[in-house]
Formats: sequence, C-alpha cells, structure tokens
Amino acid sequence: MNMAQLESGVIRARVEQDWQRIVDVLNRKIALRSISAHGITADHMKRSAEFVAEQMREVGVDAKVVQSHNPDGTPGAWEVIGSRIVDADAPTVLLYAHHDVQPVPDAAAWHTDPFVGTEIDGRLYGRGAADDGGGIAIHSGALKALGDDLGVNVKIFIEGEEEMGSPSFIPFIEDHRDEFDADVIIVADSGNWSADIPSLTTSLRGNTDMDVTVKVLEHPVHSGQYGGPILDANTLAAMLITSMYNENGDLAVPGVAAEEPIGGLQRDLDETTVREDSGTVPGYRLAGTGSLASRMWTKPSVTVIGFDAHPVEGSFNVISPETTFRLSLRTAPNQRPEEAQEALATFLKDHAPFGAEVSVKLGENGMGWAMDPTAVATKDALEAMEEAFGTAPINKGEGGSIPFIPELQRIFPKAQVLVTGPEDPKANAHSPNESISLPGLKNNVITEALLLNKLAK
Repeated sequence: MNMAQLESGVIRARVEQDWQRIVDVLNRKIALRSISAHGITADHMKRSAEFVAEQMREVGVDAKVVQSHNPDGTPGAWEVIGSRIVDADAPTVLLYAHHDVQPVPDAAAWHTDPFVGTEIDGRLYGRGAADDGGGIAIHSGALKALGDDLGVNVKIFIEGEEEMGSPSFIPFIEDHRDEFDADVIIVADSGNWSADIPSLTTSLRGNTDMDVTVKVLEHPVHSGQYGGPILDANTLAAMLITSMYNENGDLAVPGVAAEEPIGGLQRDLDETTVREDSGTVPGYRLAGTGSLASRMWTKPSVTVIGFDAHPVEGSFNVISPETTFRLSLRTAPNQRPEEAQEALATFLKDHAPFGAEVSVKLGENGMGWAMDPTAVATKDALEAMEEAFGTAPINKGEGGSIPFIPELQRIFPKAQVLVTGPEDPKANAHSPNESISLPGLKNNVITEALLLNKLAK
C-alpha cells in the first residue's frame, strides 16, 4: 500500500469516527436561526459567530469573534477569524465559509421545521444545512481528521453577512490583511455536480445593473385619439429590450463579452434536468446557441428584474408617456463589469425605437472570477476529490456571482483560490426545504482533509 492510499484510508477512518460530532455541529448551527436579514449586528448573529468560534477552537484553531465596520464607519457583521500555525516555513491556507443564512419567508412551504435539522433518506433538512453550515462542517471535520498531522498553516474567516452582499467585507479584509494573507484560499460556499460526483467551481459570472427610462410624451394622452402613430412607452421599452437579442436568442450587444467554460467543458448540462429544475413550460425553446453550460456559466445574460407599468387592475385607455425598467446583466467571468455596463448602456441609447428618449442610470458592479486551471492547488484538489468520492470530478461554472471571491483575488493576487462546497442540485439553497446530502458531506470532509494533506507537500 503506497503512502497516498494509507493517508486516504486513515483520513476516512478518522472522519467516520468523528462523523456524529460533525452532524451534531451542523444540527446545532441550524437551530441558531442565523438570519442576517433580521439584523447583521444583532445579538442572534453574535451568538452564531461565538458558536462557530467555539467549534473552531475545539479543532485546534485559535479563533475569535470580531465585529467589522461598514465603509461609512457604522458597525458591521460579527466575523470569526483565527489561525493555527504549525510551521513558519509551511504553506498557509485560508479556509472561508459564512455563518449567516437566508430568511424563511413561509415556513408552511417546508416539509420539516426549517430550524430543526431533520434527516430523511440520507439528507439533512434545515435552513443553512447546505448554505453554508455545510461549509463550516467541512472545515471543522477536515481539521479534526488531520489533528496533530496538519502540515499547513491554517487561517479561517467565517463571515457573518454573505447573504446580505458582504457590505463590510472589504474594510474588514483591509483592516486584517495579515490575518488573511495565504498561499491558497479555499472557499467552501459552492457545490458539486451531484451528491456522488465532486466538482471544483471553475468560474463565476460578474454582475451589473441599470435602470433604463423610455420617454415618448410629456404627458399621458387618450389611446383612441392618438393611438397608432404614437406608441406607448411600455411597447417602446419592449422593442428596446428585444433589440438586445439576435434571432437565436443570444445576447448580441457589441462590447459585452462571451466566454467558453473555463478549463474546458467535461460534461454539458442536461436539457431535461434544466427544464425540470427551472419549471419551464413544455413548449418553451431554450434561448441561445452553444453548450447549455456556456449559456448558463460563461456567456452574458440580461434579465428584466423590474418594470414600472400600470397594473392591469384599474387600467384605462391612455398612452403611457414614459416607463422605467431595471436590467440585471450577468457578465462573462473575465470581463470587467463596468466595461460591459457601459457597452450595454451605449447600445440602449443608440437603439431608441422610433427616436424615443432613452436615459440610463447605472447601478452597482460586481466582478466575475475564473479559476486558474493550471495551478498546483487545482491539481491537488482534483486528485483529492477523486480519492474521496471514488470517481473523477466534473468541473462546473456558476451562473451567479459571489463578488467577494474576485475581491479576495484582487487583494491577494498571488493566492491560488479554490471554490468548493457542500451543495448539490437538490440542495435548494435560498429556497424551502434546503438540505444537504450526508454521504456527500462526508466525502467533502474527506476531500478537504486530503487536500490540506497534499498542499503540505
């Protein structure tokens, strides 16, 4: 038996032995109701941070709770930071997760109590079970499994406001730069191809938004008297929106970039699964061209997320003089969002239908991120996944955005960033009946322990 096999077997045995504790940590975390939307600075969030710090101390990390501050100086989130230094010359790995969870707007939509961890058919149900209590459990389990055999220096950052957009993230990192500086950063806030097939997250799209106003009249007029030559602002806005797309449904705006999947495409997304998961109506034809993966991970997309129009109820026969709609643009992983934002704004102003007035108010930007497929840490992570899960990983991108990841990369440009995580397609993060696969979680814990072991060499 070679050394790698021995290490895998020993690590797996240690995780098995520690398994009940790991699940118990996750159950206790679910019960804390760590909803940041109910007050980032509130006592319940401080209690959550203190619980996580205590769990980290139990696995050998010198952890503490620190309150961040927002860019305007007001108090921010309760964060958990800490370290375990084993050797000044060893590589340093920063482990990230977040302890805040999404709200539960309608507990009646759940099959179980959202704040009582409930095991059904190998999955643990509860708010935050996957996002991101699972990430905390992975770090806790991996560090416990390695114990005194840990060969890398570890720093931790368990954030308290990720679900709120991380407003105090940058000031906090800048204030604690030395406590975050690392050779490798493992962000355990994403997920796997399935509960049985592991994945590294290879990319995240960026995001930007804007409010677009279309004006045709100085005041409303009667649709019977003027309808025909004068189109209402809502119709003109609809024409403007459709002008962004070609006949195939691809976004066709000069200057808004499209990319192919980072590191190559190992397996495309399954159309039937995408349709079922998204609930598309039977006759709908999926828009765009190329692989489904590229359309959902690395090509840009625009969504109308808000539209000011008169409700159907109480409507009357007037031509709407002006309307405003809000666009959310997901950008290719490597494009600067402000560049895409400017290109889209210019396009919309240049394509005003029938000479209507079009004005654009620019919103906020979040940069995308792309993994370095050639990095040593990437190869170590893929090997660790295959050993732990017993099957080759299938890398995947994410269509959504996690703005703090590119910010981490910007502040620590030499660090190799790996995005892993506890979720799978059935996890329902942010939705009712959130859950985590317990066999998948166990393999994730083993993966991270193996990875930390490999990084030590």
